[in-house]
Amino acid sequence: QVQLVESGGGLVQAGGSLRLSCAASERTFSSYAMGWFRQAPGKEREFVAAIRWSGGSTTYADSVKGRFTISRDNAKNTVYLQMTSLKPEDTAVYYCAAGQTTRTVVDGKVGYWGQGTQVTVSS
Repeated sequence: QVQLVESGGGLVQAGGSLRLSCAASERTFSSYAMGWFRQAPGKEREFVAAIRWSGGSTTYADSVKGRFTISRDNAKNTVYLQMTSLKPEDTAVYYCAAGQTTRTVVDGKVGYWGQGTQVTVSS
């Protein structure tokens, strides 16, 4: 059982930056592909970014390409989401997720979810 705990959310002005972190409890963290999803009020949860177990390959939603960067530190069992040039439409609860492969994470077929962290971008 992998437990995922997100942190780093908060309130930021448009154009600002935030870095989200997701700490995993499982020592086999390095064997999982990891991802970030978000859910805005009244909307479906959507894929944001994913990273391969080795960190060598990343995938992004078109809406965040060039602004968000996903990375991981397997020695610390942690995955990060660096968010820059934030827009009000980025406001959502952000969830960390773990899956078998990058493909399954992108498809939302993940095995584990975090509890979410709120990101609010003011205009």
